[in-house]
This record gives sequence, C-alpha cells and structure tokens, in this order.
Amino acid sequence: MSKQRLHTKKELQAYRKELRHNLTPAEAFLWKHLKARQLQGKRFTKQHSIGNYIVDFYCASERLIIELDGEVHNNPTAQEYDQKRTIFLESLSYEVIRFENKLVFEYLASVLHEIASNFKSEPSD
Repeated sequence: MSKQRLHTKKELQAYRKELRHNLTPAEAFLWKHLKARQLQGKRFTKQHSIGNYIVDFYCASERLIIELDGEVHNNPTAQEYDQKRTIFLESLSYEVIRFENKLVFEYLASVLHEIASNFKSEPSD
C-alpha cells in the first residue's frame, strides 16, 4: 500500500501558487518579518498545504501553523470550518495559532513575540 502524501499535494499546487502571489495585506505584512529566517532563525513557508487544507504560514521544525483571520472569519460557517480544520491539524500534532489581521498591523511586535513563544527548540544557526 502506498503512503498518501500529506504535505504539498499536487492537486493543490496551482491554488497554493495563486494564494502565494495574492497574499492579503496582513499576510504580506507578516511575511516580511517571517521570510528568510528572520524570526529566531526559523524557516517559514507561506500558503503550505497539509492534507486538503492550505495554511497561511508553516514552520516545519516547530510543527507550528500561523493563521491570520480577516472579517470573513467572523461568520458562523467560516468559524465552523476553521474549527474543523484546527481539530484536524492538531490531531496530527501541529500547533495552530491564530491572529486577527488588525492585530498584525497594530501590534506586530506582540504578534512576533507570541509566535516565538510557541517555539519548542533552540534558534537555528
């Protein structure tokens, strides 16, 4: 029996690429501070797929997922979807942390501190 691919599924490749090239303003702003190992030497990827879900930011070494929530996440349907997705990801031993878009813009230092506080291992060289 073949092992089913969990990360970067081929069928999501085109959609992931589209999302990476069309980040929301909050995603683009946070990405400037996560890319190129700027946060304690940790490598993040943007718009990474795990299972059938695409997460905003992913740090493999920490098994950490960062999700940014805009206004669309305030409706019950989106909240139910987010909860189902979080349960799935946590069942695979990923840590999922969420921030509202406005927090990224208004309290970036606190957001970055919160992300770093979820690191389990020492900073990379």
